[in-house]
Amino acid sequence: MVAVTTVPAFAIATPVPLGTADSFAVLAGESVTNTGPTVITGDLGVSPGTAISGFPPGLVNGVQHSADAVALQAKSDLVVAYNNAAGQATDAALPPDAGGLTLVPGVYTASSTLGLTGTLTLDAEGDPNAVWVFQVGSGLTTASASRVNLINGAQPCNVFWQIGSSATLGTDSTFIGNILALTSISVTTGATIEGRALARNGSVTLDNNRITRSTCSGGTTSGTTTGTTTGTTTGTTTGTTTGTTTGTTGGVLGGVLGGVVTGGTTGGAGGVLGGVLGGVVTGGTTGGTPGGSTTTGTTVGNTAGNIAGNTTGGGKGGVTGGHTGGGKGGATGGHSGGHDSGGYGYGGGRPGDHGSGYGEQHGGYGDKPEGPAHHEG
Repeated sequence: MVAVTTVPAFAIATPVPLGTADSFAVLAGESVTNTGPTVITGDLGVSPGTAISGFPPGLVNGVQHSADAVALQAKSDLVVAYNNAAGQATDAALPPDAGGLTLVPGVYTASSTLGLTGTLTLDAEGDPNAVWVFQVGSGLTTASASRVNLINGAQPCNVFWQIGSSATLGTDSTFIGNILALTSISVTTGATIEGRALARNGSVTLDNNRITRSTCSGGTTSGTTTGTTTGTTTGTTTGTTTGTTTGTTGGVLGGVLGGVVTGGTTGGAGGVLGGVLGGVVTGGTTGGTPGGSTTTGTTVGNTAGNIAGNTTGGGKGGVTGGHTGGGKGGATGGHSGGHDSGGYGYGGGRPGDHGSGYGEQHGGYGDKPEGPAHHEG
């Protein structure tokens, strides 16, 4: 016969919905009184009572509500929250004193009073959404210098204390979580709360305390940074790079290639230099204007290479009847496949004929055209 051991399932504690009471660090049904330089971060309110005293010297980093519509609604939402916490199914019973315990997420119940001496540790086990709900049948009392400690991702916003009567926090104690008390809450000298002090029917009494409304970590910063950074970087980089590269390459490169390739590939130094200069200056400028297209840059580069090559380049390759580069870069009269002989500048031979003379002789000066086939530079 096989024995089967049943392991009881743990209830999953769920966050207690605070409604509009979420904006309050301190909320009471009857009154809120303070002594000393207490600092409250969050709203402070009372309803249906109206009494709020001790501010100053106390400081409220939030809004004070005394029996107004906001406090009334928050008080109504507190009742709902209290009932929600009290109604969650329990996981385990607590001893009379919770000091020295380490508790994983869950719902824990003390049938009567609960004390806290020393340190209570809440371990989220790496889950930032872990929730603790403490159900205390009567009163909660913490000793002087006692503390609640959170580890492994636990957050104060997810800790809830449902107190069946009243809560008293000892001198210089450090408390964490949202206190939802049926009657009153007394926070003695020097005690701090990271959470909330919410009393349904009675009063909240303070004495030189620090109470900070807890909020769970969220995604507000990532969204703004992502949206702003992505939009700015993409727009600026794409627009600037595309516009600058296209205009510069189309104009200058189109002109240079048109001038060099067509104005003088095989011809002498004069033809090449003339073609380059003409192509860059004229082809680059004109080609860049309509957007730097290849066709426009090449056409203008050819023409400019011819003119500038004839004027600036001088003889070899820049005259009538020259080489391949010279023929295309010079005036009509030579042919693309001319032989190695050069020809005089005034030789007006027919297309396909050889130019007479010697290749080393010059074809005239740029300001003195030597034949009908030349033009002035």
